Amino acid sequence: MKRDLLESEKRKMYIIGFVCLLGFIYLIQLFKLQVVDDEYKQWADNNAFLNKTLYPSRGAIYDRNGKLLVYNQSAYDVTVVMRETGDLDTTAFCKAVNIDIEKLRKQFADVKNRKLNPGYSQYTPQIFLTQLDDRQFGKLQESLYKFSGFDILNRTIRKYNYENAAHVLGYIAQVDKKNMEADNYYSRGDNIGKTGVEQYYESELRGTKGVEVLLRDVHGIIKGKYQDGIHDVEPVPGKDLTLSLDIDLQAYGESLMQNKLGSIVMIEPSTGEILCMVSAPTYDPSILVGRQFSDNYTGLKNDPYTPLINRAINGTYPPGSTFKPAQALVFLHEGIIQPSTAYSCYSGFPLGGGKPACHLHNSPLALAPALATSCNSYFCWGLKAMLDNKKYSSNQEALDKWRDDMVAQGFGYPLGIDLPGEKRGMIPNSGFYDKRYSRWNPFTVISIAIGQGEIETTPLQLCNYAATISNRGYFITPHIVKKIKDTPLDRKYTDKRSTNLGIDNYAAVVEGMRLAVTGGTCYRASIPGIEVCGKTGTVQNKGKNHSLFIGFAPKDNPKVAVAVIVENAGYGAEYGVPIGRLMIEKYLNGEISEQSRYLEENITKTSILRHAVPKN
Repeated sequence: MKRDLLESEKRKMYIIGFVCLLGFIYLIQLFKLQVVDDEYKQWADNNAFLNKTLYPSRGAIYDRNGKLLVYNQSAYDVTVVMRETGDLDTTAFCKAVNIDIEKLRKQFADVKNRKLNPGYSQYTPQIFLTQLDDRQFGKLQESLYKFSGFDILNRTIRKYNYENAAHVLGYIAQVDKKNMEADNYYSRGDNIGKTGVEQYYESELRGTKGVEVLLRDVHGIIKGKYQDGIHDVEPVPGKDLTLSLDIDLQAYGESLMQNKLGSIVMIEPSTGEILCMVSAPTYDPSILVGRQFSDNYTGLKNDPYTPLINRAINGTYPPGSTFKPAQALVFLHEGIIQPSTAYSCYSGFPLGGGKPACHLHNSPLALAPALATSCNSYFCWGLKAMLDNKKYSSNQEALDKWRDDMVAQGFGYPLGIDLPGEKRGMIPNSGFYDKRYSRWNPFTVISIAIGQGEIETTPLQLCNYAATISNRGYFITPHIVKKIKDTPLDRKYTDKRSTNLGIDNYAAVVEGMRLAVTGGTCYRASIPGIEVCGKTGTVQNKGKNHSLFIGFAPKDNPKVAVAVIVENAGYGAEYGVPIGRLMIEKYLNGEISEQSRYLEENITKTSILRHAVPKN
C-alpha cells in the first residue's frame, strides 16, 4: 500500500513538472513573440495600421547667376504588402502596369530576396515597381481597387533645364545593397546620388522622410488617418544648392569641345570657385532619368571614348611645358637661379645621347624670355643645377626638396574639390627613383624638368596652379558649390593656402607668361584690351601629341584662370591656346568679338576624334 502511494506521488510530481515545463515554454514563446521578435507585433499593427512613407523633395540646384539647373518632377512607385495580395489577377495587373508575366514573377522574387532587399517583411509595404509616368499612374489608379495589397507612392525624379554639366551635376539611381547596409535611411527602391554633386552633397540634397499613419478596419480597408494624424511626421525637403558654375560659360566650353577629347577648367582665383568644368565627350544628363536609365547607362559605359569619366578630375596627363613656370618658382625659391640667370640653348641639352627639341630663339636666355619661348634647355639646366647643388647632401635630398615645393603648388595629391573621385596625379620623390634604378643622377630624371617622364597632373590641378600664379603665391581649394541653403561652406573652401615660395619670386614668372602672349608661344591668346598671361604645353604620348594651355587674366587683379587639354590635337598653340583665349574672352567680355569669330568657327567645326585613341 505504502509503495503504491509513493508511485502515485511520483506520477503526480511528474505531471505537475510537465505542466510547469509547458507553461514555461509557453511564456518564453510569448515573450519572444511580443518582445524579442517584432514579426508578431508587425502583424498585429499592420492589421490595424498602415505606415505610409512620405518622400521629401530633393533639393534643387542653381548656377551662380540663379539659373535653375536641376529640379524635380512627379513620378510614382508601386508598393505591395505581400501578405495581403491574396488571389491576384496577374493578367489584369500586368495589363494595368504594362509589364509581362515574367517581369511580374521576377519582381515578386526580387522583393522576397533578402540579399537584394535586406529590409523585407511580408507585413510592411515594399517597393514593387518604380518611376511610373503620369499615363501609367492614371491607368493603374483607375483599377487599383482590384489589387489587394498594392498602393501607389508619390515620388520625384530629376528634371534638367540644360543639356550641359552632366559630369558636375552627376546622376541619381536606385540604392544597392551596399548603400542600404551603410545607411539605414535607405530602403529598396530609394534613390541616391551616384556621381558628381548629387553624390558629394547627398546628405544635404536628400532631405528627411516622413510617415503617414493610416487606420484600417478588420477587412483591411483604409478608414482614414489614425487619431487625426497626430502621429504623422512631415517630410523635410532637401536643401537647395547654388553652384559656382556659370551655365552659359559651361555650355560654350562644351560647344568648343564637341568631337574632341579633353577638358576645360576655369577658376575665379580670388575665391577658388569653379566657373566651368568641361569634360569631353559629355552627354545630356536627362538621359539618365526614368525607366530608360539602364539602357542609356549601358550605352555610355560601353562607349570607347568613355563619356562617363570626368576627365577634369579623373584624367591624368603629363603637363609638358605648362610645368615650366612651376620649375622656375622652385629654382628661384631654392636660390638656384635669379631672374637674370641665363642658360645657353645653342648646343641644346644632352638627354640620353640626344638633345631635346627647342624653339627658334636667341641664346643664352634669362628666365622671362625662356618662359616666353618655352626653352627646354633652360629648365633642364636649371634642374641639373639644383640636383647637383652642394647645399644639399645628395641628389636624393635635392629631389625631395624639389618635390616638396611642387606639392606646395597643388601637385601630387588631391586638392580636395567637392566632387567624388578626384585623382592625385604624380610627383616622384627620391624613393621612387631609388626603387626604379640601382643608381640614378640628374640625367636619368631630366625629363621631369619639362613636364614629361613620370609627372602626371589633372586639368583641375593645372587650372588651380594657374590661379596660384595669378594670386602670386596662394590658392583657395577649388570648389563647385557656392552656397548651401541654411548651411555654411566648409572652411577649407574659404581659407587661403600659401605655397610659401616667396611673393617676389612670382614677378618674373608672371612677366614671362605675359611675354609668351605678347610675342611668344601663346601669341594666339592675345585679346585686345585684356592683359592675358599664358603658357603652352605639347605633351608626347602614344598617339598624336596632346595640346595644352594654362593662363589667367587680367595680369593684375585677375578674374579668371583657365586650363585646357585637347587630347591628340598636336601642339599647344594649335588648339589649347585658341580655346583658352575664347573662353577668357567669353567670360570677361560676355561675348566673342567679330575678330575672334573665325577662331570660334574653326574650333567648333573641327573633329579631333579621328586622331584619338579609344579605350580597348
